[in-house]
Amino acid sequence: MARPPDPERRDRTLALVADYVLEHGLEGVSLRPLAAALGTSTRMLLYDFGSKEALLDEALAEIRRRLAERLADMQSGRDDAATLEGVWEWVSAEERVPFMRLFFETYVAALKQPGRGSPMVADWLAFLETRWQPKGLDPATATLFVAVIRGLLLDRLTAPDPERTDEALRRFAELLDA
Repeated sequence: MARPPDPERRDRTLALVADYVLEHGLEGVSLRPLAAALGTSTRMLLYDFGSKEALLDEALAEIRRRLAERLADMQSGRDDAATLEGVWEWVSAEERVPFMRLFFETYVAALKQPGRGSPMVADWLAFLETRWQPKGLDPATATLFVAVIRGLLLDRLTAPDPERTDEALRRFAELLDA
């Protein structure tokens, strides 16, 4: 009878894979270099996770879990504009760049594999619909806010002038108060 996977080793490996993906992205991830970087073997990765796809799916879920923990720690503002600015300040912070780059890499990959990006979108919508202060958001308004934040964040990550996107977000927030 085969020995069952060691859940502690599997959890440690998953955390390391999530760190690796945050640092290197998903494009071109291959099991041999990944296993070598983690100090394990492809055989052990496959033993613990079944397939490369399952391993990467679980790594992305772990990364989303980490992001959700960080979102839960975020302080909300007192009105819609202040809350929007608080969300922007949080997502555009330098230490979130690896999360956000991976978010966009996965989002673009989902264009070729429908449904793959759904958890990321659902996570953001659920956060905005339930935790938005002071009153929560309806799904259509949450979608609008996600689209504005996502678009400005993509621009911020790829353009040389982050101040421009920061100002654009401030102007959008002003529209909420108008």
